[in-house]
Amino acid sequence: MKFRTIDLFAGCGGMSTGFTAAGFNVVAAYEYWTKAAEVYRKNLKHEVYNMDLSEVEEAVEHMRQFSPEVIIGGPPCQDFSSAGKRVENERASLTEDFATIIKEIHPIAFVMENVDRAKNSVSYSKARSQFKESGYGLTEIVLDSSLCGAPQKRKRFFCIGVLGEEDGFLEGLLQENLSSKRMTMREYFGEKLNLDYYYRHPRNYSRRGVFSMDEPSPTIRGVNRPVPKGYPGHPNDPVNKVEDLRPLTTVERAMVQTFPDNYVWEGTKTDLEQMIGNAVPVNLAKYVAKHLGGYLDERRARYRGLEELDYGNEAV
Repeated sequence: MKFRTIDLFAGCGGMSTGFTAAGFNVVAAYEYWTKAAEVYRKNLKHEVYNMDLSEVEEAVEHMRQFSPEVIIGGPPCQDFSSAGKRVENERASLTEDFATIIKEIHPIAFVMENVDRAKNSVSYSKARSQFKESGYGLTEIVLDSSLCGAPQKRKRFFCIGVLGEEDGFLEGLLQENLSSKRMTMREYFGEKLNLDYYYRHPRNYSRRGVFSMDEPSPTIRGVNRPVPKGYPGHPNDPVNKVEDLRPLTTVERAMVQTFPDNYVWEGTKTDLEQMIGNAVPVNLAKYVAKHLGGYLDERRARYRGLEELDYGNEAV
C-alpha cells in the first residue's frame, strides 16, 4: 500500500493514526490550532505545520513538495454539529477550501469527513460540485463508529473520492463489512476501567446522563463535567443512584475514541477535552482507510496489468 498521504485539519491525530495503522504513508499534516498540533507532534513521526488553510494558494504551494497521492482531512465542523447552532458561517467555508485544495493538488484519492448533518449543507454542496468537476467518483456515506471497531455511538459522514471512478465505488465494501452489532464498552475494555456504570453530562435533563459498560458509549463531546448535585435522574438511566458514579477521565475518553493507550496527552484539561471530542475515532478512520487502501491496491494492480498488456501488443 504505502500511498503518500497528507492530513489537513489534522487536529490531534485521529485520522492520521488510523490511516497509518492501515498502511498509508502519512508524510505531513496541517493544523491551525497550536495546542492540537503540539499533541499531534508528540505522537506521530512526520511534521505537522501550523498553517491557515483558508489561505489556499499559499497552502497548495506548500503541499506540492510532498507530491501526495492521497489527501485526508476533516474541515472544522462546529457549524454543522448538533452541539452547535446549526448555522453555517465562515468556518463552514473551510469545506470549500478543502475542495479547492483537492482540485489544485489533484491526488489519486481523498477522504473528507465531518458530522453526519454536514452532507446536507450548502458548503458541502459547493465542495461536491468542485470534486465532480475535478474528475472524482464519490462514495458518500455515514458510518457509525460502534459498527466499525469503536465502542461509541458516533456517526460521521465520509466523502471518499477517487479519480476516474463511478460514484458509489466503495459503498458496497464499506456496508458489507460493518459489524452485525454495536460494540459495547465492556467488549472493548473488558474490566480495565473497573466500572459498571459511569456519568456523561447530558446537554439537557430531558436526556439521560448514566450509561452502562454493557452498551456503546454515547458520542464523546468536547466537554466533560462531574455529576452535579442537582442531577434529577432520568427514566432511562440504568441505575438510579448517581452519588457513587463518576465521569470518564480525559485519558479514558481518548481511549473510547480508540487512541492507543500510550498516546501522549499534554495540555490543559479544557484543551485536551476539546481536541479529543473533535477527533475522528482512530478505529473508524482505520476502517475507512483499510477498505480504501485495498481498493486502490487492486486498482493499481489492474492498471499495471493493462500497461503490460499494451506493451506486449506493441512488442508483437
